[in-house]
Amino acid sequence: MAALKKGRNASATSKPWRSLALILIAIVALTGGMFASGHTTPRLGIDLAGGTSITLAAVPEAGQESAINKTNMDTAVSIMERRVNGLGVSEAEVQTQGDRNIIVNIPKGTNSKQAREQVGTTAKLYFRPVIATELAEGGAAPQPSATGEPSADPSGDTSGDKATDGASQEATDGSSASADPSASATTQGRAVTDALKADESPAATDKASPSTSATGGAADPDAKLQEAYAKLDCTKEDVRATAGDGAKATESTVACGQNSQGQWQKYILGPAAVDGTDVDEADAVLNTTSGAGWTVTMKFTGEGSKKFADITGQLAQKQSPQNQFAIVLDGEVVSDPYVRQALTGGNAEISGNFNQQSAQDLANMLSYGALPLTFREDSVTTVTAALGGEQLEAGLIAGAIGLALVILYLLFYYRGLSFIAIASLGVSAALTYVIMALLGPTIGFALNLPAVCGAIVAIGITADSFIVYFERVRDEIREGRSLRPSVERAWPRARRTILVSDFVSFLAAAVLFVVTVGKVQGFAFTLGLTTVLDVVVVFLFTKPLLTLMARRKFFASGHKWSGLDPKALGAKPPLRRTRRPSAPAQTKEA
Repeated sequence: MAALKKGRNASATSKPWRSLALILIAIVALTGGMFASGHTTPRLGIDLAGGTSITLAAVPEAGQESAINKTNMDTAVSIMERRVNGLGVSEAEVQTQGDRNIIVNIPKGTNSKQAREQVGTTAKLYFRPVIATELAEGGAAPQPSATGEPSADPSGDTSGDKATDGASQEATDGSSASADPSASATTQGRAVTDALKADESPAATDKASPSTSATGGAADPDAKLQEAYAKLDCTKEDVRATAGDGAKATESTVACGQNSQGQWQKYILGPAAVDGTDVDEADAVLNTTSGAGWTVTMKFTGEGSKKFADITGQLAQKQSPQNQFAIVLDGEVVSDPYVRQALTGGNAEISGNFNQQSAQDLANMLSYGALPLTFREDSVTTVTAALGGEQLEAGLIAGAIGLALVILYLLFYYRGLSFIAIASLGVSAALTYVIMALLGPTIGFALNLPAVCGAIVAIGITADSFIVYFERVRDEIREGRSLRPSVERAWPRARRTILVSDFVSFLAAAVLFVVTVGKVQGFAFTLGLTTVLDVVVVFLFTKPLLTLMARRKFFASGHKWSGLDPKALGAKPPLRRTRRPSAPAQTKEA
């Protein structure tokens, strides 16, 4: 019996240290991960770090005013969110404002510039056949050689025209592709590159004049389109922005694009053969089997597969540049690969001298480029971090004042017990900070002003849990029990109350996170995170620490500065059974 009792006592003694060691290991591991990742501070949202705010207004096409409705606006918001998230931009906010406007807030930081470019390109995505193209600067196209292959300048200068570059871009079914090492891999001016050079060009690269039909049977552009093409100067930004305005998907149009040398190219394009909505998905893939490097794969819908097979079958019968199709987004050509055969089966691959970034950019365009509405950019505002910094400073001062008042109250009312409460608050704050810093690079969490408010509110939630437990312990002491039994008897009731309270707080935070958008979600996320951490700290730190402190003479003896003085708490005297008075002895009568 003595050995059994000793074993139980040893087990009970080891449990508090076990819990404290567990939370200490967790803090050390998380802190080590934070320093190892190089992200020692939480990411800041647009209101604290600054960024760009873009207002987009929906513009109805002719006779389609009813297309601007809640369903299409919500679809547009979803596509724009996927665009910026596909670039790894954190804390970008996309939300509707009124019936026709969409507000896009892009924080300053990595990829924010590319995100702005892609969010700004809000028109529909089309695949159009190329009828004619030439350099906007008026450079002469290289003449075809007798063999039908593009002639090469001995000096290696390829800046004269996009003919060679454009005609050697290839779309295939992905079965084979070999990169041409002579192709340029540089990207200038746009997030999406035109340098998509794959196999050697199969055809001459003579650019068809807009006034004559290229060999291959394409119809000559009408006089009005020829005139627009002749006047088109793609080197001017205002001209590029309005090129092809008003042209329907069923009509031929003019457009501008930029080649791999950073030169502007102008095009005459035929009616749209495939719509962007026909692209089911697109991905950037590193093709190591064929040595093609980074490629962009496309998968079409059932209807899109038939359309794409038809247009590639027609283009494959023609000569350059009319064996090319232009991928047009917001009136600008982002890629113009050629085809050599009909691409059936619903899959295609654009191969060439991609790097990872350029391949991902083009895949992102293809995946998320088709919007149900056309938008115009109403305003672009640069948000500075100065105002947010002042508000953050004011919020931190308010939080510091609140925390100081809480600590003063704990010191005044709980005295020695306040040491446990303050230590618990410190552990909770450390865990919150480290986890927020780690969530930035992992899930893109960014700290904004509402999130800071959520962290400040959490101080009260955490302090409330300590108070519930301390009061339960003090109630047990008032009943006349000593400290160590009081700590253990009070825990089940306090634990139940803490769990119910924290569950209600977490449920409110979860509902708020689901039904709201934008910055309010930051408040809800922080509130939910700190509520979960409150449970962890109370169970693994506060309770074990109080169990250990109850074994110290300062607390166990009920010192007047311990906060557990039985006299100060009005404790009842120990309850003991009283013996019934015995009956008086009867004298024995004679």
